[in-house]
Amino acid sequence: MTQDPHTQLVERCKAGDRLAQSELHRRYRSAMLRVAWRITRDEAEAEDVVQEAFLKAFRGLAYFQGDSTFGAWLKRITINTSINAIKKRRLDLVPLEDQDPADEATLPANDHQLPGRSVSQAIDKLPHGYREVLTLYLLEGFDHQEISRILSISEATSKSQYCRARKKLRSLLTPSFSSYEAA
Repeated sequence: MTQDPHTQLVERCKAGDRLAQSELHRRYRSAMLRVAWRITRDEAEAEDVVQEAFLKAFRGLAYFQGDSTFGAWLKRITINTSINAIKKRRLDLVPLEDQDPADEATLPANDHQLPGRSVSQAIDKLPHGYREVLTLYLLEGFDHQEISRILSISEATSKSQYCRARKKLRSLLTPSFSSYEAA
């Protein structure tokens, strides 16, 4: 069992304590908004997702076993709710063929030195399917097997989408990277 600093609040929530629910909401809302926004890329939709995720969490507290922290459990709910919101928009993944070995090239070695805003803007320009896989893999830490289950795609599709997303992101960042290096 993982030690959770919010165990008492969770137990009070399980007992129907509205003040405890309000406190957990206050403590986790901002972090869950960031998670939802990184996936949906829409502020209003992220707000809706977070509200729905909290409702699901509070209604499903009986199923929370404490195998992880409440925050990790809530984050998983928020990610799944975000993905479901995107699926409701009926966004199609970019068509795929077999993975091209040329897609294996990586971003510049010092991409971490790029201004964060330009990276974020470049991610925003990616096709939805690319952005979903890239976000889940790089920012949320899921592996391709987990992504395939979350998005209902094959593991090979997840890997290919990720490679293509990196290639597209690199092409979008190359002008920014060059101007940043020259500065």
